[in-house]
Amino acid sequence: MSGGTSRAWPHLRAAMRAAALVGVTAGAALLQLCALRLSVPLARVLPRLWHRMCCGLLAIDVRAHGLPDAAGPVLYVCNHASYLDVPVLGGLLDARFVAKSEVARWPVIGALSMLQGTIFVERRPQGARCQPDELRRVLRSGASLIVFPEGTSSDGNRVLPFKSTLFAAADAAVDGREVEVRPVTIAYSRHGGMPMGRRLRPCFAWYGDMTLVRHLWGCLGTGGAGIDVVFHEPVRLSQFASRKELARHCQAQAARGLSDALSGRIAFRPPADTRASAGRFALPIWPNSAILETAREI
Repeated sequence: MSGGTSRAWPHLRAAMRAAALVGVTAGAALLQLCALRLSVPLARVLPRLWHRMCCGLLAIDVRAHGLPDAAGPVLYVCNHASYLDVPVLGGLLDARFVAKSEVARWPVIGALSMLQGTIFVERRPQGARCQPDELRRVLRSGASLIVFPEGTSSDGNRVLPFKSTLFAAADAAVDGREVEVRPVTIAYSRHGGMPMGRRLRPCFAWYGDMTLVRHLWGCLGTGGAGIDVVFHEPVRLSQFASRKELARHCQAQAARGLSDALSGRIAFRPPADTRASAGRFALPIWPNSAILETAREI
């Protein structure tokens, strides 16, 4: 391959993947809108399918460690490194995301977030005080939530302090018991089957003053990220003296998982049961066949 062709190939690959993502997203959004209007079970399952297809088209290799099988609602608290965290976690969990209110006003992303039932919260202190009540209501209804308590994204090499405000919702009781709080680590650990170093991680971690469009285009042209998602042991608010202590515990668990994943100290053991229940539909835990292989070819 000539020098000119090799330099053009990432842009061609990005364009092909972008076109595929636009087509898949447009079709999924239309189906989701219809499913919501008709109140059919597909409305709950379709977002997970879409997240998984997005990861497949981006050739993202996801390894889930300790994937939970919780019977009741769970408050998942996870470190945050990139917009890619959303399709990765959204493809694994039957749960609703909690996002800052500004996301609702973002073009395209805001509308897609609303279609999948994202809950938007205020970051300003005067608005944030009322947010736990809304999260409690959702948890008591039986739905699980995914929260990024750092309040921003990091460079993927460390876990920032967890803010404790939204942990107040962990006192929600269902059938007389507090909901589980499950710390989660998401780690951008591999690329092309090899360990991902600090130099390459910014191609996937989106943080600081990086512009979204430029970063996404580069990510589409690179692809092939290997991401480890580690589910730690669940806890409950009553086990701790305060929600701040709970937040510190969850942060420590996420940081330990990140260190283990980036240093290769986590051994991956595929689950024996490769199917997970979601409503009336049976879904594979991860898209491991045609779509991922096709994306790698692209």
